[in-house]
Amino acid sequence: MTHSHFLYLCSVIWHEICLHINEQNHNLMPSLYIISGCNGAGKTTASLTVLPETLQCKEFVNCDEIAKGLSPLNPDGAKVAAGRLMLSRIKKLIADKEDFAIETTLAAKSYHALINKARQEGYKASLIYFWLQSPDLAIQRVAERVKHGGHHVDDSIIRRRYRAGIKNLFHLYCPVVDYFLFIDNSIMPSEVIAEGNIKSIKFYNEEKFKKIRQYDNSNSECQEE
Repeated sequence: MTHSHFLYLCSVIWHEICLHINEQNHNLMPSLYIISGCNGAGKTTASLTVLPETLQCKEFVNCDEIAKGLSPLNPDGAKVAAGRLMLSRIKKLIADKEDFAIETTLAAKSYHALINKARQEGYKASLIYFWLQSPDLAIQRVAERVKHGGHHVDDSIIRRRYRAGIKNLFHLYCPVVDYFLFIDNSIMPSEVIAEGNIKSIKFYNEEKFKKIRQYDNSNSECQEE
């Protein structure tokens, strides 16, 4: 599959995904979109192709992209400064009640407070989780991304974030968002696995949902619809 063909498929898939999201966001509340998933899951590619057009969200606050802008040849060295700029930008967007999106592997807990803060300020928080079926597939995807000029991530970090992200997904992030959508991005076209909120879930592929849960050893707080 060529890179351009992949981008086209992402746009088609995201259009279908956004239909699910738009059904939930039919009010006048400002929206926070949490684009999440392990390294290599396709978060940035999908976001940049569809967020502005389909969701009418013009603000995609991405620490990695900010770091590249600060230091194109050494983005890792600019991450601390990029993090500060990202938080400052998010604070301004919330104050202005602007729709915005963030990207995260969910491996860190730092966005938990941000989501709570946004909801306290009247935001509706929607989490889209892109799942890859194994850490090995994530490693393969990152290696492929590097061939096209993307940034490298060590295999050990990918594996750690993969498991930590799933654990935090269920125990930290699902309970504090208004809506979540689980997508299997291991295949083309991508497949909707489940959607809902902390009180109820609608399953489209319950077996795949159970596979995700295998990486989390304790019970989820989410309940089936």
